[in-house]
This record gives sequence, C-alpha cells and structure tokens, in this order.
Amino acid sequence: MTQHTRAAIFYGSTTCYTEMAAEKIQQQLVALLSTPVDLFDIKDTALSKASEYDLVLFGISTWDFGELQEDWESTWDDIKEISLLDKTIALFGLGDQLGYADWFQDALGMLHDEVIVLGCDIIGYWPNIGYEFTASKGLTEDEQFFVGLSLDDENQYDQTDERIEQWCQQLSEQLNNI
Repeated sequence: MTQHTRAAIFYGSTTCYTEMAAEKIQQQLVALLSTPVDLFDIKDTALSKASEYDLVLFGISTWDFGELQEDWESTWDDIKEISLLDKTIALFGLGDQLGYADWFQDALGMLHDEVIVLGCDIIGYWPNIGYEFTASKGLTEDEQFFVGLSLDDENQYDQTDERIEQWCQQLSEQLNNI
C-alpha cells in the first residue's frame, strides 16, 4: 500500500456495536498502514463517496432472521451505483450466532454478493473456526471462511478485540502483497 492510498470505513449501526468495531478497526489500520483511515456512518454519508478511496471497508450487521441493518436496507439500491472498479474492499459483519444460528452473518454474505460483481478485489476472508451456528450466507463456497471478519458481540465479546487485531494484521499483509 502506497503512502498516497486513500482508505475509508463505511458502516451502518443501530446499537453502536458495529460503530465501535469500525472505530477499533480504524485505530488498528492507522497504526499498521501509517495512513489516515476515514470513518463514515452511512446514515450520514452517501455510499457513492466510497468511490473516492482506494481501500474501502464496509461494516454491516445481520438483524433478526437474516435481515439487513436499517441504514444498509435504506441505501441497498445505491450499492450497485458505487464505482468500485479496481478498488480493494474488505468486509466485516456482526451477528448473533446462538440467538439466530440459522442466519448468522447473512447480511455480510448479501453485501459480499453485491460488491464482488463491481470489479473490485476483496481481501480479508476470515476462518470459520471458533463459531457455533447452523447456517450462514456469509460463508465462502467451500464454507471454510467467512467473506469478511465475523464478530459476535452478543456471545463472544471477549474475542472481538483479538479478532480485530488479527484481521487488521491479515489485511496489512494482504495489502503488502497487492
């Protein structure tokens, strides 16, 4: 990643957990990448702004029975209008693997499906280890990885900081290989 790379995190958050995760990720990436990382709540900032950045992270949470977080739901049609051609994208999601085991990280998978067709490079797939759930749209085809960092602040809050740190380190290494 060059010194001139512009990086940003776009997230939607109802209960502040996704916002808190985004802030922690921002702090880690600023330290690892030695570059500013802008932070945007999609409730206040149009998704089209993502096209101004080289590295874009999107944060989303899954609600109830595999539903989108409300801010993402209200801007969902805007995703296909974002110019992400040749951009580097990473995703992170929050969900409840025990309370909603049949829909864990579904919104993460739905977001992945929307952005991957836009000509971007997605990095940051995360191992499907240490989670207990029944089904997820957020898994890769081989079901070995989530399509982005998977966090569960409802049941595994004590693992969030370590997962964020490891994932940001992984992103840094992947960016150095691009």
